Amino acid sequence: MKKKSLMRSIAAAPHIFWAVLFIVLPLIIVGVYAFTDAEGNFSLANIAALTDYVPIFWLSLELSVIATAVCLVIGYPLAYIIAKSSPRAQKIFIMLLMLPMWTNLLIRTYSIMAILDDGGFLNTLLNTSFHIVGTKGAVIFGMVYDFLPYMVLPIYTCVSKIDKHMWEAASDLGCSPVKTMLKVIFPLSMSGIISGVTMVLVPSISTFYISQKLGGGTFELIGDTIERQFVTGALNVGAAISLVMMVLILISITVMNRFSEGDEGGIIV
Repeated sequence: MKKKSLMRSIAAAPHIFWAVLFIVLPLIIVGVYAFTDAEGNFSLANIAALTDYVPIFWLSLELSVIATAVCLVIGYPLAYIIAKSSPRAQKIFIMLLMLPMWTNLLIRTYSIMAILDDGGFLNTLLNTSFHIVGTKGAVIFGMVYDFLPYMVLPIYTCVSKIDKHMWEAASDLGCSPVKTMLKVIFPLSMSGIISGVTMVLVPSISTFYISQKLGGGTFELIGDTIERQFVTGALNVGAAISLVMMVLILISITVMNRFSEGDEGGIIV
C-alpha cells in the first residue's frame, strides 16, 4: 500500500511542478504587481484606478454575452444533429468541426479579415461595399467562428449519452417531439450547455487579438486594455485589471458549476 502511494506521488510530481511553475507562480506575481506601485511599495491605487475601465469592461461583457448566445443558438442544434447521426457521420462531422482549430488563431483571424474586408471576398462575391471590419458585428462574428467548437463539443457529449428510450417514454406519455425536446432532452443536456457557455464566455470576454484586427481599432475591449498596459510599461495597473478579471471569471465558473450540479439529470415537468 505504501509502495503504491509512493509511486502515485512520484507520478504526480511532474504535474504538480508544472502547475506550480506555470499556474500558481504567475498568479502570485500578478497579485504582487496588482498591490504594489512602481517602487514596489504596497498600494491600493491600482485597484482604485479600475473605475476608469468600467465602460470597457461592460462593452467586453456585452459582446462576449452576445457571441456566447449566438454560439448556443447555432451550437445546440448542430450538436444534436451530430449526436443523432450514425457513428461514421459523427466522426466526419467532428473532424470538420475541429479542422479549423488545427490552424493558428492569428491565421484564422486574418482569413476572416480577408473575407469581411471592404474589398474582401464577401463584398466581391455579392458586388457590394458593406463596411464590416471595424464594427462590433465583425468582432462578434470572429468570436463565434473561433469559439463555436467549444460550445458544440460539450453539448454533443451530453446529448449523445442520453438514453434513446427517453424519446420513446416521452412519446408514450403523450409528449410531442417539440415538447419532448423542451422538457426532457434540453434539461438532461443542461450540464453540457453550462460547460459550453463557460468555455465560450471566458475566452470571449478576455480576447484581444480578435477585437484588435476585426475591430479595426475603433473600440477597445478589456483584453486590449490589459495588453496595452503591459506594452506601455504600466505593469501594476495591467496586473490589477488581470487580477480582477481572474476573480470575476472564477466566480462565474463557480456559479455555473453549482447550477450544473443542481440541474444535472433533472427533467422539467
